[in-house]
Amino acid sequence: MAKSDSNGVLRLLPLVIGGLAGTLLLLNRLLTADLTVSQARSDALGIIEGATLLLIGFLWQQIQPRSPETVTLIGEQGFKLSQGLSEAIQTELAWASHLILTNTVTRSLVVYYDGKTILRRGILGKNDRVKPGVIVSKVLAQQKPIYLVKLALYPGKIEFDYLPENTQGVICQPIGERGVLILGADTSRSYTKQDETWIEGIADKLAITLSYEG
Repeated sequence: MAKSDSNGVLRLLPLVIGGLAGTLLLLNRLLTADLTVSQARSDALGIIEGATLLLIGFLWQQIQPRSPETVTLIGEQGFKLSQGLSEAIQTELAWASHLILTNTVTRSLVVYYDGKTILRRGILGKNDRVKPGVIVSKVLAQQKPIYLVKLALYPGKIEFDYLPENTQGVICQPIGERGVLILGADTSRSYTKQDETWIEGIADKLAITLSYEG
């Protein structure tokens, strides 16, 4: 049995036991002709215990964790490289983007470097060029990544028109001092700390390679 299935069964146990206990107490009361004082006390305690179990069961059902919702991003698959890049740079960008798209929840990827959009891959947005807004500009200025765990909650989401319109989460990772790696996910709150560390390592590698281009 899977772990999630086991947890679901455990969460139902208080409801089942509480309901069964209440039913048995009711039958016992109906079948008893002469009710003694001690039996009345026992019935009262049993009712309290059954009600407590039912309450716990209902609370457990309400706090049951839910997995983030995955959506199908709107757009077409594509792989667009800027013209004029050397073969070595093209190979490096293809390698890095492939690793990210196949090993994380990333479904759309953009590389912005030296004022140009040099790579778009995965599900493509309507706009084919990055126009740095507040968030991307902040990443470039402060040299620190920004992770927007649920894009719909941020007013600045409008600047990411080069990603699919229903992108759920975004990571903006600096590529040295001259660029930003922008990743769009189909699930909110889905990148782990390990993912973020790994993405940072790939961006650092890209920074070294791209610096040789000029």
